[in-house]
Amino acid sequence: MKKIFILFIFAASFLQAQNHRFIYEYKFVSDSTQKDNTTSEMMFLDITKNGSKYYSREVYVQDSIIKADLEKQLKAGISNINIKRNDKGKVRYKVTKDYSKNKTYFNTKIGTDSYKVLEDRTLNWKVLPEKQKIGSWEAQKATTEFAGRKWTAWFAEELPFNDGPYKFKGLPGLIVKISDDTNSHSMELRGTAKFNTIEEENAAQNTTTGNGMVTRTIIVGDGFGNAKDEIEINREKYKKMFWEDREDPTKSLKMMQGREGLVMKFKDQNGNEMSMADMIKRREEMQKEANKRNNNLLEIDLLKK
Repeated sequence: MKKIFILFIFAASFLQAQNHRFIYEYKFVSDSTQKDNTTSEMMFLDITKNGSKYYSREVYVQDSIIKADLEKQLKAGISNINIKRNDKGKVRYKVTKDYSKNKTYFNTKIGTDSYKVLEDRTLNWKVLPEKQKIGSWEAQKATTEFAGRKWTAWFAEELPFNDGPYKFKGLPGLIVKISDDTNSHSMELRGTAKFNTIEEENAAQNTTTGNGMVTRTIIVGDGFGNAKDEIEINREKYKKMFWEDREDPTKSLKMMQGREGLVMKFKDQNGNEMSMADMIKRREEMQKEANKRNNNLLEIDLLKK
């Protein structure tokens, strides 16, 4: 009875605070021919009363630094803008969920355009009696099939959100761990945070650790960005564009090449100037080689025409 009372208070405190950040470790194998080569990336699942957003911490931090540097150069009146981007963040997409409309979107870029892809598939969960401790949470097992893979999830009812990482949702508690049957894609909760939505990320307070979990109160921007320029499309349209981009990864650059009055200069890794044609050729070769290695997507059914 005492334990139930404690869990009730915990759940009530979660519900009273409107904004929560759940920090997941996403481990994935990009190349199915090199299953021992696993990439790890920390991901944020930000939940507010209106919806949630799942995105890469590394990409978020990197983009924030680039934005600040760009604004600094523009303010200083520098005409030859220099943008430095590292290759730390691999997960360039976001997933957003609108609770009021019960809609899930995959937010991504193809070429120079941004898209939001409506997810129209239903997750049919089978909840099983098996329970297991995941981190500091008592979790229960559930299974489903999605995007060409079989998934096993563990959800914690003491975290009162029927949400989870990526597009996964619909269980009576937050998904604290999920992996596919090949174990080439897995997401596990590593920490929690509360945040207030204000102009900029500018403070971190009340940091505590315990039971292998990290809890922080963070004051940040809402993290949802400006989505007014996104083009909404369906999955069928996205798959068609995905394949067009995969087969011709420099299509947008080729279109730029013919624009009148557009002057672009490029340099190789040694600082030598390159023509746009040479740059396009090199980029195309590199991207096609990268695509060959990126053959184990989370949504594996995308690779089936």
